[in-house]
Amino acid sequence: MSLFWRIFGLNALVLGTATALLLWAPVTVSVPVLLTEAIILVGGLAVMLVANGTLLRWGLAPLDRLTRMMTTVDLLRPGQRLPVPGARGGSEVSELIRTFNAMLDRLEHERATSSARVLLAQEAERRRIAQELHDEVGQSMTAILLVLKRAADDAPEPLRGELHQAQEITRASLDEVRRLVRRLRPGVLDDLGLFSALTSLTEDFATHTGLRVVRRLDTDLPTLDQESELVMYRVAQESLTNAARHADARQVEVYLHRAGGALVLEIADDGRGIEAACEGAGIRGMRERALLAGAALDITSTPGTGTRIRLTTPVARKQPRP
Repeated sequence: MSLFWRIFGLNALVLGTATALLLWAPVTVSVPVLLTEAIILVGGLAVMLVANGTLLRWGLAPLDRLTRMMTTVDLLRPGQRLPVPGARGGSEVSELIRTFNAMLDRLEHERATSSARVLLAQEAERRRIAQELHDEVGQSMTAILLVLKRAADDAPEPLRGELHQAQEITRASLDEVRRLVRRLRPGVLDDLGLFSALTSLTEDFATHTGLRVVRRLDTDLPTLDQESELVMYRVAQESLTNAARHADARQVEVYLHRAGGALVLEIADDGRGIEAACEGAGIRGMRERALLAGAALDITSTPGTGTRIRLTTPVARKQPRP
């Protein structure tokens, strides 16, 4: 039934009921109208309006649900769909909802495809920058250290002390460059796998931030493809960064374990928490990465009680590590 005939039928039902009551009910209208008759007519009109409004609200409820979905749908939270009303599903409303659900399917697929291209290009650029920092800047600073050492060995005091100070500054800068290289491209992830990469990440995080890190990582982990491992590593990296910069946390807990047919990564802090409306670029980036790996990202947070981030990645069939 089309939307026009649905509304027409509801109005006809109300008006037909009112006409039947006027025909068979013992109600008459005098001229001039008596007060009791006016009260009865006004009461009947009120009942008709209430009945008509209730039936129309019931009939147009699918459109209200569609409107709410349109205003709240988020492509970074896939799977949000509306049920198609009616057993036959042949009405205009049913067709509209089916079309909207199909549009969401298409948009989610296109968003996942475009996000995958962007994130892969981003990782390639990170790899290129890390390689240049390692080969160019790292080697140049190493050469500077050697020159400063030779100069300090032959220099008289107090110049020798100043050269030693320059050595320490250069050595600290070289360590910072190496740390940036590890953040840009975690070589340990490619060489030793997710367990070792997360161990190295949390140790480096605790050293540079001073926060207490509680780490519980299962050693008997299933084999993931490189893309999924990289997604889990980046989510952990971004979660730790947010805990250090924005949460005012004192302790961070990192868990990695297997749950059924999935690998679960959880990062929890005891900071001030976040609000869903305040999700920034970092959290949205994590959601995009989760979509890239076909994973589910859940963020649980209440202001003042900390934040828990849970990434559930399905485990595919075992594949040999290249």
